[in-house]
Amino acid sequence: MIGFIGIGIMGSRMSGRLLDAGHELIVYNRTQSKTAALIKKGALSADSPKDVGARANIVFTMLADPQAVDAVAYGNNGLLAGMKQGALWIDSSTISPTQSVKLANDAKHDGFRFLDAPVAGSTGPAEKGELIFFVGGESRDLEDARPLLSIMGKEIHHKGQNGAGTAMKLVNNLMLGQTVAAFSEALAFGESLGLDKADVIKSLFAGPTAAPILHFKESKLMKEDFENADFKVNSIYKDMELASEEAYKHGFALPLSNSVKAMYGLCQQQGKGDYDFATIYDFLKKK
Repeated sequence: MIGFIGIGIMGSRMSGRLLDAGHELIVYNRTQSKTAALIKKGALSADSPKDVGARANIVFTMLADPQAVDAVAYGNNGLLAGMKQGALWIDSSTISPTQSVKLANDAKHDGFRFLDAPVAGSTGPAEKGELIFFVGGESRDLEDARPLLSIMGKEIHHKGQNGAGTAMKLVNNLMLGQTVAAFSEALAFGESLGLDKADVIKSLFAGPTAAPILHFKESKLMKEDFENADFKVNSIYKDMELASEEAYKHGFALPLSNSVKAMYGLCQQQGKGDYDFATIYDFLKKK
């Protein structure tokens, strides 16, 4: 039995692939209505994270923020209170390496195994099983998880011990936030000079500077339709804040990242926290 906790934008697609592949699945989400589609397709419903842990041998969590992970993990109805001895917990949430190490140590203390396995990729890759997993933890535990990760992803990068997978995710999302912001600023600058937006995008895509994420955001930038989010401003701001906090702990400065993070924070202040993070283009463009 596979457990999955966190049936949001990403978790619903990831768990759906496991179910479609024929795995017996038990699911839990704080807002129970979000599990309805999976249950209709044959998944079992759990009453609590503890219930998932008691019934599954491998449990995935895909949660919004560090506080949500702790809320699921701890307490009388928490995941750690119910997991079987030797069971494997795979956390795909984006949290700090420090928190991942603590979760791993607490799990091991109680006789469970733990992998931090956050992902690169948003809704499209999640639906197609084309995510990239960054994994921290024991190699033998990864081998037990690999068949399931391969259903949801196209690549699995083992980065080292617990916390290393989460560390790589923060590195990835730091660059992700900067990349979309830099492209948005360049596009808005081109328009301010009187250039046609579609032609600016075409020329930038023809050159060496356009990352794959920018092709994925082209439609949103052209239509300026940011309310239907693939990845929210709230999420990129949270991830860049986690990177900033971790950098502080290690005595490392992030001058570019912190400036970009502040711009996403201003988007939040404008009431656009639930918008797609490509809305930073709208924030930057000349009105």
